[in-house]
Formats: sequence, structure tokens, C-alpha cells
Amino acid sequence: MKLLILNGPNLNLLGTREPDTYGSKSFEDYFSELQFKFRNIELSYDQTNIEGELIDMIQKGQEDFDGIILNAAAYTHTSVGIGDAVAAINIPVVEVHISNTFSREDFRHKSYISPNSKGIIVGFGLQGYDLAIQSFLKVNE
Repeated sequence: MKLLILNGPNLNLLGTREPDTYGSKSFEDYFSELQFKFRNIELSYDQTNIEGELIDMIQKGQEDFDGIILNAAAYTHTSVGIGDAVAAINIPVVEVHISNTFSREDFRHKSYISPNSKGIIVGFGLQGYDLAIQSFLKVNE
């Protein structure tokens, strides 16, 4: 199994950005832990702050991967284009958010990705990515 993890804007700052909300670990460090824990899965990771690049990554992902774990960050709540990209591809996407978006500002309660996602994991910190990987494994048991 090959899974692609895609992170959107400002998630390159994990480890230093608002540690009370997002924790103190960089995503690169956490990704290494995921690769070790899920050695039987080929995991790839990318991050961009640019909406169009994220759309390109989603579209290209269907060529090489069995599924995508997507944290589109703030674009979740603003990008019809990213929502359309998720709807257009033929592999499952699990939407992940580190913080509980429903305990934050009202505009974060709307997702353009959720209607076309396999599932949504919200508010469990970085562990949400682990849970998303497990969701792909459960389907294939």
C-alpha cells in the first residue's frame, strides 16, 4: 500500500507555530515516526503553502498512490478548488485536522473537502495522521 500525506499552508511551521494548539514536534520528526511504525506501508509526504500546488499534488496523487491523507489547513474552509480536486480523483481521501476545528472560529466549521472524503479525523493532534493510516489498513483487512 502506498499513501500520500499532504499538508497545506503554515503546517511547515509545526513545532514552532502555536505550540499550545499544534504541539512542539515538527511534522518531519513525526513523519519519521510514522514511517517507522508503518514500515509495511510506503508513506510519502509533501507540504505547500500554495493552493494551486496542493490541487496539483492531489491530482497527481491518484497516479501513484492508493490513498491520500489531506490536511488542507485553512484552505479546507475557503477552497472550492481543493474540494473539487478531491471529488475528481478516483482514490480515497481522509481529511485530517490537528486541532478541533469545531472548537475554533465559526468559519472553521465549514469544510469544502468533507463531502467527498472517505472520513474526517479532527482534534487528536498529530495522532490524527496515525488514525488516518489505520483507517486505510482496516479497509484492506
